Amino acid sequence: MEKCELVVLQTSDIHGNILPINYGNNKPTNSGLAKLASVFKNILKTSDCTLLIDNGDVIQGTPLTYHFAKHINELSNPVVSVMNELGYDGAVIGNHEFNYGQGLLKKAIKESTFPWLSANIVKKETKEPAFGKPYFIKTFHNGLRIAVLGVTTHYIPNWENHDNIAGLEFLDAFETLNMWVEHLQINEQYDLLIVSYHGGFERDLETGNPTEQLTGENQAYRMCMEIAGIDILLTGHQHRRLSTQLNGVLVAQPGHIGQAFSKVSIKLEKLNGSWTIVEKASEIIAIDENTKPDGKIVELTNVYEDSTQNWLDEPLGEIVGDMRVQSPLEVRKKDHPLIEFINSVQMDAAGVDISATALFHNGAPGFSNKVTMRDIVSNYVYPNTLKVITVSGQDIKDALEKSAEYFILNGEGDIQVNPSFESPKPQHYNYDMWEGIEYHFDISKPLGNRVTHLKYKGEPLKLNEPFNIVVNNYRAGGGGNFQMFKNKPVKKEIQTDMTELLANYIQRHKRIEAECNKNWRVLSLK
Repeated sequence: MEKCELVVLQTSDIHGNILPINYGNNKPTNSGLAKLASVFKNILKTSDCTLLIDNGDVIQGTPLTYHFAKHINELSNPVVSVMNELGYDGAVIGNHEFNYGQGLLKKAIKESTFPWLSANIVKKETKEPAFGKPYFIKTFHNGLRIAVLGVTTHYIPNWENHDNIAGLEFLDAFETLNMWVEHLQINEQYDLLIVSYHGGFERDLETGNPTEQLTGENQAYRMCMEIAGIDILLTGHQHRRLSTQLNGVLVAQPGHIGQAFSKVSIKLEKLNGSWTIVEKASEIIAIDENTKPDGKIVELTNVYEDSTQNWLDEPLGEIVGDMRVQSPLEVRKKDHPLIEFINSVQMDAAGVDISATALFHNGAPGFSNKVTMRDIVSNYVYPNTLKVITVSGQDIKDALEKSAEYFILNGEGDIQVNPSFESPKPQHYNYDMWEGIEYHFDISKPLGNRVTHLKYKGEPLKLNEPFNIVVNNYRAGGGGNFQMFKNKPVKKEIQTDMTELLANYIQRHKRIEAECNKNWRVLSLK
């Protein structure tokens, strides 16, 4: 009896991490494609039937990929060059693939030696898949045929700049997947179906209870439960590490930034001329300090890395006073010079007097006295642009109440972060801090009633009056479930990335005072 083992390696949410380095301080990390490559090459050369698949969000996310996109994009895409070297069989288009515009994405696809998949991202006019194939079938030396079908979370229009997705339509991922699975069953011959979905789970895998607001952003649970014929579901987007089975479907998700990967092993036997699955398993394999980066990958990246490091070390100006982050929680509990500065830059660029921004991640260091581009990108990690939108006073109050959900009180009455903002995926970027208004949050009060003080220019904010505010493009589209901002009139778009706006502002002023007017605070009056 003929037997074989199929090994499927999956990466997801690499976010531009090639080299094992933290660009904020140049210290080594246990992450990135260079380290993964060392492990991949050993597995790939010892297995007869292998697939290497990326699940999306791969070409954006580090200073290296940002610098390439903005300054040296006449060169080949550094991430694609590495993926070509590693022999990827396919990649799914993730939501962050659009951050630098369709031109750069199409160039990356053209340079790839593997197909990019997304059955549900289509051309608005023709409804045809916009970027190549919805699926591919790989035939191995023993006749084993594996179908790989890709879909992407259709929630992208809620986050992405309109110009970056012009001419595209994002069909419902679940409905589209259901249609294409049926198409494959009718029209193709294959032995096993792998679905690679750049999306995650909307429900607890054990209880089936919702783990988030059911917006359609994540549909993997429903896919496993309601679409027959899927053997393996590769997932991502949520930056989780998952390795399990759900309703007979083998499920894997490898975390993010190349700290680990998924390995799926399928043992098959040939019975009556057909391959049959006899055993299937998955595991998450993490890399560590003992994993050495692959020399060839490092060599491929050298020219981009050298240019990036020079750019990051460019001096911009200086901070007078203290703009460092000592405690992320404390920054989010009361006005802080770093947040006030970012809001000031936004208001300066937009020409309005109300602004909101976030401390995007807990690793943001703030600014020391001498500021370089390295400091900018360490604090502002997303390629956001700005929009001025017209909202009502009630919309502002509703947005504040939404942000106030970030906090809870523990058993001792201390203010802490709501666990829903930390798991299954950190979402600190969905807590905004405002300038141009005065407000207080009282966390002892029920959700929806925590804004206890709200003024504009010294007077109570009028809820029925219009206000022009500046926020990033993600928030302006309603991202983070800020539905009160969705589809609001756009008065102005500032297309320069915030990292450039921050750098230009510092270069123009040279000396920035670290100060804040203490216009807001979070408290508990219980």
